Amino acid sequence: MRLSLQNETHKTLFYILIAFSFSVAMRLIWVAHFSGYEPFYFNGQFMINTNDGYYWAEGARDLLFGTATNPNATEYFDKLHQPFDLSPVDTAAAQLTAFFAKILPFSFESIIFYMPVFLSSLVVIPIVLIAKTLKNLEMGLIAALLASIAWSYYNRTMAGYYDTDMLNIVLPMFLLWSLIWALQTQKDIYLFITAVDILIYRWWYPQSYALESSFFGLILLYTLIFDRKNLFSYKLLTIMMFAMMNIDGVYRFGAVVVVYAVFVSKKAEKYIFYIFALSVVAYFFSGGFNPIFGKLKAYVFKDSVKTMEEGLKLHFFTVMQTVREAGKIPFETFANRISGNTITFIVSLGGYLYLAYKHRVMLLALPMVGLGFLAYVGGLRFTIYAVPILAFGIAYLIVEIARIMPTQKLKVLSMVAFALMILYPNYKHIEAYKVPTVFSADEVKVLDGLHHIASREDYVVSWWDYGYPIRYYADVKTLIDGGKHNGSVNFPVSFLLTHPQDVAAKMARLDVEYTEKSFVFKEKYKQEIKDKNITLFSTIEQMTKDAGFDDTNDFLLSLESGDMVLPQKTRDIYLYLPYRMLDILPTVVLFSNLDLMSGKQGKQPFMFVSHRAKESKSSLDLGRGVVLDKKTMVLHIGESKVKIKRLITTAYNKKMELEKKIQVIDPKSNISLIYMSNYNTFVVLDETLYNSTYIQLMILENYDAKLYEPVILTPRVKVYKLKI
Repeated sequence: MRLSLQNETHKTLFYILIAFSFSVAMRLIWVAHFSGYEPFYFNGQFMINTNDGYYWAEGARDLLFGTATNPNATEYFDKLHQPFDLSPVDTAAAQLTAFFAKILPFSFESIIFYMPVFLSSLVVIPIVLIAKTLKNLEMGLIAALLASIAWSYYNRTMAGYYDTDMLNIVLPMFLLWSLIWALQTQKDIYLFITAVDILIYRWWYPQSYALESSFFGLILLYTLIFDRKNLFSYKLLTIMMFAMMNIDGVYRFGAVVVVYAVFVSKKAEKYIFYIFALSVVAYFFSGGFNPIFGKLKAYVFKDSVKTMEEGLKLHFFTVMQTVREAGKIPFETFANRISGNTITFIVSLGGYLYLAYKHRVMLLALPMVGLGFLAYVGGLRFTIYAVPILAFGIAYLIVEIARIMPTQKLKVLSMVAFALMILYPNYKHIEAYKVPTVFSADEVKVLDGLHHIASREDYVVSWWDYGYPIRYYADVKTLIDGGKHNGSVNFPVSFLLTHPQDVAAKMARLDVEYTEKSFVFKEKYKQEIKDKNITLFSTIEQMTKDAGFDDTNDFLLSLESGDMVLPQKTRDIYLYLPYRMLDILPTVVLFSNLDLMSGKQGKQPFMFVSHRAKESKSSLDLGRGVVLDKKTMVLHIGESKVKIKRLITTAYNKKMELEKKIQVIDPKSNISLIYMSNYNTFVVLDETLYNSTYIQLMILENYDAKLYEPVILTPRVKVYKLKI
């Protein structure tokens, strides 16, 4: 049977197939480029290239473990994962991944690596379907091609970028499609489809309430101003409101089914306004609006230091100041991430405005445009929301230009030529975008080895960037990770990494034991905490109070004394110290270089890392104005001059044992220079950081044998076990 493209349905399916295949093919460029590159493989499979992906992978892994070994419901939840391990077994991403892993004949690693490739490419379906609604399928094809590979969308959905973003644009685009069809056709079936879209979107991405509410607000505004007598609009608003309530999805689905049944019966039309009012009350009483303000506050109204309102009112450094995706971006970057090129972006914006003028229903897409434009204020990741909508804009202009061409051949050629022009910058970006995997194979081997040493109840302490991968590969607990990294939990970890070994060891034991105690307390009194809205103390504040201090500074000073009584040891603690942490150590310092009582930031310790030094007969240029005079051993730092205290050279011998050569130059100086020959890295740092646990244990392997026991020592990662 021949496929006839004269049939609109066949043509729609054909365009979807072309766009989907194109999207998948572009995402396989990274795979082809790194095929066979061993540092990106573990156990013969590609590793993923986003830290957060290991969070969902941990949950899916634990779900698979439970279903494979514990069919009994009680045992299932007992053995699924250990208490308080923070494994996300109840999240949609983990559940969907586990489902795919059960039904597909591929390895778990392959599934999480390729899921973004295929799921994110589904965005072409609602794009083409929306274009079909507007009777402009060619616009849909061009928009789908561009949207599927635009910079920011590709960056967050490429092969290996296993994260919720693989459906975070697909689902709202389906919601936009169902809303457009509902308003265009006025058919009751689209009421149910819209509500189900919202339920699925919220299941997948709990933060979807902001966009859902924006769609609702826009429809409500239009209805009240231009269409107040249209009962269908109130039906749509009502069922949306019930679907958007801030309660469990099962109850929301039940409410949606009941409301839909009432609307279909046609007997309740005279009560629609009462039902609508009931839905609004239910939405607000369920706390539907509360999360929206919380997210805006986190991304837009950011403070560098946050004060805890209860207890000692401690001040903590906020992590949002160090997260790149929450920072303001230049206009060129903003434009490129949405459309691939500044000119394309400007034309696309004009095209969208013209499209909305010609087809007013496309004004429904304004919430996605607005959320995408929020990135320019603060929130790099938000650009992906504007991608498909502005892709419609330029695609519409291309098709309109083609319409005025005198012949059919010129119409087709013009569309192809303009489409290639807007796709080319995005293709070049994909070709050049060679991001690495989160960890190298050597680093993962260390964690895999640690998995066979540590128990599931043990803690591995490292910076939050590495929390999820550590939990996934070593199957242990961590203090901080990509989701648990606010200032109060980061402080103890920052403190122990950047302070001397003795106080660091005490802080590690204290923080682990207090963290476990806090989990037990929260579980025991969770209902009372919820009912009375009780604010719990941070672990550092609880330590201070239990030690009999009212000033956290006094408590921290007490760690230096030898008579500090530590909590009873309940589990082992390991320090995971990767070489890659060296470059972010100044950022790590920020979280503990703070007077918690006043919020005053301390003087930042000096540290400079150079990976590209230039050496001459008389000097060593480390870059950025840092130059060492080799004859006098005076270090020029900008306009300042200082003689170095010590020059240290480290190297690994054939047995991969670290050897150090230490030359004392000026004992009175505060600045040292470390040359890590195997890494071709120079480190200039003051005594504060030189004496830090990270530098002493990872860079120099100078560990206090009374406090630490080396477990795994490699050039890329050092793992030590705490003895106290």
